[in-house]
This record gives sequence, structure tokens and C-alpha cells, in this order.
Amino acid sequence: MKKVLLSGIKPTGDMHLGNYFGAIKQFIDMQDSYESYIFIADLHALTTVRDREELRKNIFTIAATYMACGLDPKKVTLFQQSAIGGELCELTWMFNCLTTVPYLERAVAYKDAIANGKEATVGLFDYPILMASDILMQNPDVVPVGSDQKQHIEYARDTAEKFNRIWSEQFKMPEPLILESTGIVPGIDGRKMSKSYGNTIPLFASDAEIEKAVMSIVTDSSGDIPTNVYAIHKLFKSEAELAPLYETNKGKYKASKDALANDIKAFVAPMRARYIELCANPSLVEDVLSAGAKVVKVRAEQKMVAVRKSVGLL
Repeated sequence: MKKVLLSGIKPTGDMHLGNYFGAIKQFIDMQDSYESYIFIADLHALTTVRDREELRKNIFTIAATYMACGLDPKKVTLFQQSAIGGELCELTWMFNCLTTVPYLERAVAYKDAIANGKEATVGLFDYPILMASDILMQNPDVVPVGSDQKQHIEYARDTAEKFNRIWSEQFKMPEPLILESTGIVPGIDGRKMSKSYGNTIPLFASDAEIEKAVMSIVTDSSGDIPTNVYAIHKLFKSEAELAPLYETNKGKYKASKDALANDIKAFVAPMRARYIELCANPSLVEDVLSAGAKVVKVRAEQKMVAVRKSVGLL
């Protein structure tokens, strides 16, 4: 039997190249090798998104993006996290009863969020435990994540170990799956590409928008090769392919940026066309999410029966 893979993306806005190379591409590359469960983390989005219409739009956008990029619903179970919200919240409560406040206070993502002015809500604080429930509910073998998310897998593993030790062996110990070449996708300012930094290149941007974003990439005038341009370019072509281009254009930053913009436009064009088609036919996306919800609902219900028996609720 195939090993189980699980991962997801929070629906907080339009997708960018960092989302594609840091997560979506991995799911597509592995959809033949694993029994894959890919979810849209809409419950997690409630920590930041407070507008109903925005959330509904973002959920659809994420699902359509997955499909436009090549995720095959016949091979992968694509679903909304909230489709099993009841089971997830019940499991999260059980895990909360095993988790100490000092342990959660060590979460790097939480500390960073507070340092950046985010409101210290209970949901934000408890985020790692809901994520542990997301993961452990499906009993995955591997969880593809960016290198900055590795701590969340450690939280899930610690939680599984503690539950298994206190009650009974109910949960696998998931392993993070990080591809070093795309662990962190750089943005136009050299930092991790992130909507919160405002340094993204939108995945389905128009050609003009792509050109504008690429021309905005911060360059280092001290060297012959623009480091930030080259770091993004490596996502689209091998270093062997790029070597003669950057050798020829030493010190010519605009030429390097033009070449990068052309490669991004060529890469994005077919996915953008498919995305536009899906947006014009929303039922295609809605049917996939409905089918995925039915699959994971059965799995979650079965899992929670075993968990409830384990702790003494049944």
C-alpha cells in the first residue's frame, strides 16, 4: 500500500510563486507515489480573516489553484478543513488537555506573530495544536512543509507520542518532508516570499504584472550576478542552463530580469489559462471539494470512534 501524505495551505489570499514551489509543486510531483490528502485550512484562516465573502473567495481560489496547477482529483483527496471541523475540534480539545502553556509558548510562529503586532488570541496561541489534529487525524506518514514549518510537525509528533503513551497507540509519528532546493522560496526583496511581507510574484498574474514584479526585485550592485534574481531563476531552470546566460549578462541586471520575466510568463501561461477556465465554471471546483469532504468525513468519524474508546468516552 502507498504511504499517506497530508498537507495544506491557509486560504488568506491569492497564490504566489512561493506557494507553488514551496508546496503545490511537491503535491503534484508526489500524487502518483502517495495516498494524498490535501486540505484548505479554512479554520486556521479564522485567526486572521474576519470577512465572510473574503474567506469564501479565498477557499475557492485555493481549490481552483490546486486544480489549475495539475492536482488530479482522481489521485488526490482535496478537501476543506472545516468539512471535518467537528472531529478536529474534539480532537484538539483532547490534545489541549495534554498540552502545557509553557510548551506552546515556545512556538516560533506565535512569538513572531506577536512581535509583528498580531493580536494574541487563543486561536493564534493554540494554532499548533489544531495543526497537530489536522495531521494526526489522517495518520500520515509524511507531511510536506516549508523549512520554517518544521516545528509544527515536531509539535504533532510530541502530541502523538504523549497521547499514545498515556492511552493507547492511535497515531503514527509523521515525518516532515522538506525539499532543500525549495525549502524557502525567496521574494523580490530576498526574504521568504510571503503575502505578509508584500514581496510576492502572483502565480496567475498577467504578463505585465509579472514584468513589473520582476523589475522590482532588489539587486546587489556589488557583484556581477544579481543574487535575488538568480535565486528565483533557479526555480525555473537548472544552474547549468543559467550559467551561460548570467555569464553573458554579467553586470547587466535588466537583461537578467528580462530573461527571468520571460521564463516565468512561459511557465505560468498554461496554468493561468486553466485557472481562468475553472473560475468560469465554479461547479467543477465545488464538486471536487464535495467529493473530498465525503471521503475525509468517513475517515475522521472512524478515527474518532477509536480515539473516544481509547480515552474512555465510549
